[in-house]
Amino acid sequence: MAFAEDQMNTPQSPEVMLLEFTERLERHRQGRRAVHIHLSRLRPHNRREHHIRIAANSFENLARAHDGRIFMLSNSDILFACKEVKISDIDQSVVNVRYLFSEDPLTQIDDEIQDAQFCTWYDIEVEYREFRQLAERLNAEQQRRERLIEKEKQNQTSDKARPRAAPLQPAQLGQVEDILARAEMSNLMRRQPVCAISGDAPPHVVFYELYVSISELQAQLTPEFSLVSDRWLFQRLTQTLDRRMLTLVANHDDTTIAAYYSINLNVSTLLSPDFLVFDSNLRSGSRGTIVLELPVVDVFSDMGAFIFARNFVRERGYRVCLDGLTHLTAPFIDRERLGLDLIKVYWSQEMLYDPSGLRRETFREMIGQSGPTRVILCRCGSEEAIEYGRALGISLFQGNAVDARLAAMERNGGAKMTVKEAHALGAERIRR
Repeated sequence: MAFAEDQMNTPQSPEVMLLEFTERLERHRQGRRAVHIHLSRLRPHNRREHHIRIAANSFENLARAHDGRIFMLSNSDILFACKEVKISDIDQSVVNVRYLFSEDPLTQIDDEIQDAQFCTWYDIEVEYREFRQLAERLNAEQQRRERLIEKEKQNQTSDKARPRAAPLQPAQLGQVEDILARAEMSNLMRRQPVCAISGDAPPHVVFYELYVSISELQAQLTPEFSLVSDRWLFQRLTQTLDRRMLTLVANHDDTTIAAYYSINLNVSTLLSPDFLVFDSNLRSGSRGTIVLELPVVDVFSDMGAFIFARNFVRERGYRVCLDGLTHLTAPFIDRERLGLDLIKVYWSQEMLYDPSGLRRETFREMIGQSGPTRVILCRCGSEEAIEYGRALGISLFQGNAVDARLAAMERNGGAKMTVKEAHALGAERIRR
């Protein structure tokens, strides 16, 4: 027999132990049952380690008497498997666990369909295949989490090895602003495409995001100061960067970005004389090809200023995009009510870890409400990110994985859109 506390004394993960146990059961299924209790769906404050341990102990007597195994899984779920036990006896232990968490919304359900959110039953004798698939999936999810943790540790170790710039202090703000205002920054301007990806067709550039690389800016101009160490001081610095960006874009001679591009600006910048100068120098009719990306923090810090600025630029013909959303914050955004043309959601590996599938469905509903061609999934560093977004209906993507697809297409001599064709597609996508 193995009890919940046995797992604390082994280097193996409970998911590996469950998979090994499941493989051994293949020839010994008779009379075996299991119940998978989805405590990972509880509110975070209800699934602390001591809560899960107490819940697992509810099955200890059954485990001792009926060759049972208790697995406290890494995601806070509990899986109990046993032999020749009445369903009513197992159900009593499940009821006890439910009672422990009676204040959580997960347990406050009555009908059978909703009850499946709390636990899943397996008659291993006839559902061995499904039970094994569960064990394999849980193990794969845990391995993915372990890889992410290891990668994060490596990144932290790498960061510690680098000499650290001193945090920017308010007293130094003016000095840094003066450096940024006078420095030559044209060599720091970067561009990254936002692409439409549909089916097996190659990615098509809809527009380019133009930006200044903050890490390169700091390394070249202010290596002694960390520009992003203080969120609010950096927000102040972005106003200086906005002015420089408007000048850089206006004077840029790259014909491939003469139209259909986006730039990141603060709300206050849209209401500044610098933006009026930028606007007055644009060619007639070109405003409709420019997307203005506004940071979500800036927008919601002063809704009155945002609404005024939004009305002003949209009346002039510009498109407005809300930047900086996550899969957790995006569902709270009503794109049409806010008068936005696009919203940009940051990809995160955390989006893959969703045992209940509830966050995924909430995100899918937001995409459907906003319009699949109005949502950009950005920072896509892997094919996994693109496929995740496509599965939910998103058609606009940005990130290194998208860049890699474009580069591969060019290397392989694939059909490459002309600038004119890309701009035409961009106009259509933005208008939708």
